[in-house]
Amino acid sequence: MSQDPWIQNYDATCRLAQEIAENIHERNRQQRTGGNTAKINMTLRASLQKLKQNITQLRETLIRASSQRRIIQSEADRRQSLLDSLVTKERQLLATFKGEISEAEPARTTLMSSGGGQGGAVNPWLVDETEETRGLNFGEIKQQQQQIIEAQDAGLDALAAVISRQKQMGQEIGNELDEQNEIIDDITNLVDKTDGRIRSETRRVKLVETKSASCGMMVVIVLLLIAIIMVAVWPTS
Repeated sequence: MSQDPWIQNYDATCRLAQEIAENIHERNRQQRTGGNTAKINMTLRASLQKLKQNITQLRETLIRASSQRRIIQSEADRRQSLLDSLVTKERQLLATFKGEISEAEPARTTLMSSGGGQGGAVNPWLVDETEETRGLNFGEIKQQQQQIIEAQDAGLDALAAVISRQKQMGQEIGNELDEQNEIIDDITNLVDKTDGRIRSETRRVKLVETKSASCGMMVVIVLLLIAIIMVAVWPTS
């Protein structure tokens, strides 16, 4: 099963960094014993330049893979973390080579494991690999990523449909409220008109009552006058 080219290049760069660390250690040992270090210094300069080029290539490859969505975001973040650690190690090696910092055995051990004296580099990528991708080749990982992307797209489509439906429901509720407000306005106008008519009819009834009372008094007065006249003109027996 073929391995991801990026991981292969990363492993090779780790081995190169380990080789540089061991050569720096050997050069420092020769300096302490008075040996000739010219040849090993020349080798170290070339190796450090190669290490820098490899890191640059790893960075560019990772950027392309991430931008073209050939790897999932979590995988890109994990590779970026590995690359950042490798950049730090490259700077430490360069500073140690120039004598800016002293060689420290713990730092050298942290940089890469001795692998039981065999000089094998430990690849932290393989240690941190998840169960979902362990044992898969590049094509299978790419297919898995595509399935994840398709599932995410389907989820986004479903979410968009829900939002669209909610928007439609909101518009329908708004239209219903507008119709209810129009009905309320019509009822208010009808109540106002009815109230006006009631008040007008009330005024008419009061006017009729007033006129009726006046007419009743006139009738009584007329009857009294007629009675008086009849008494006056009627001959007494």
